[in-house]
Amino acid sequence: MQIDAIAVRLRPRSNMEAADLGVRMCQSAARPVFKCYWAVGIPTFALALATYEIASWLPWLLIWMAKPWLDRTILFVLSRSAFGQTTSLTDLWNARREVWLRQFFRTWTQRRLSPWRSLTQPVYQLEGSRGSQLRRRVAQIRRGQTGAATLIVFVFTVVEQVLFIGLISLAYWLTPSGYEPDLARVWVGQASAATEVVLAGTYAAVVLFVEPFFVASGFAMYLNRRTELEAWDIEQEFRRAFSV
Repeated sequence: MQIDAIAVRLRPRSNMEAADLGVRMCQSAARPVFKCYWAVGIPTFALALATYEIASWLPWLLIWMAKPWLDRTILFVLSRSAFGQTTSLTDLWNARREVWLRQFFRTWTQRRLSPWRSLTQPVYQLEGSRGSQLRRRVAQIRRGQTGAATLIVFVFTVVEQVLFIGLISLAYWLTPSGYEPDLARVWVGQASAATEVVLAGTYAAVVLFVEPFFVASGFAMYLNRRTELEAWDIEQEFRRAFSV
């Protein structure tokens, strides 16, 4: 790891400060992050929405299940951005095996249920450890950080819900009086297929916007944790001070 090549100024931070740094990192790399993420996420969610004829709840489940797998694309772009590299769609395609196929089954199952996946995903995806070494490394990164990582999941879940409700409320604001959709029918399972698709599509749109910031927050917390464990901030300063 070339610490001096990291574009982020490393220093010990609180977990919430690190999460805020992640949001800033996502903002600074927004163009490549969203370009690559949407290139994968939009087709994935379109396929999920196409399953509404099988069951009305299936698109919701598939969108929710796909999050950790799509997060790998976001993390790939962010990890390169941390070293000052811009990622193109060609770069992503060339790394498709590493990003999309490695640990495919666990990403869709075990990792989906992890409440601290944003913190530990960089270990699985970027460090290249295997077996018992991987388990020890995950435990080390996670030690004392699970509460903050779980809080990040809760915060971004609330953000998703607020944005979802806000977008749905536009239907009432913009629809002429007397033609407002009856969302009460959704809760009793009597909504039309079009309404079900629109609601699931709205949820997908919220995920397409919010998820990169969630992944970036976890990635920044991971960098902060490694700074604590390995004194990256000191090494970075020495390397920069004595670089020729």
